[in-house]
Amino acid sequence: MVIETKRPVAQIAKELGVNEVSLGKWVKDYRAANGGEEAPLGVSERARLRELEREARELRLENEFLKKAAAYFAKDHR
Repeated sequence: MVIETKRPVAQIAKELGVNEVSLGKWVKDYRAANGGEEAPLGVSERARLRELEREARELRLENEFLKKAAAYFAKDHR
């Protein structure tokens, strides 16, 4: 995502819920291994990427909901 969209590592790391330093290292390692350039995605790869991004958004929303529900039920209701 960092390489394809040219968005900052910090922004992508926050969206994915990973450490910014780790993601930055992964991007750096990828660029070193691939000469800094990546072949463009094919139509099927783009479709799969969109599907995975949609699924990741849904999972993040579900995770946030479950965290809030757990916090609510963990409270002492008297």
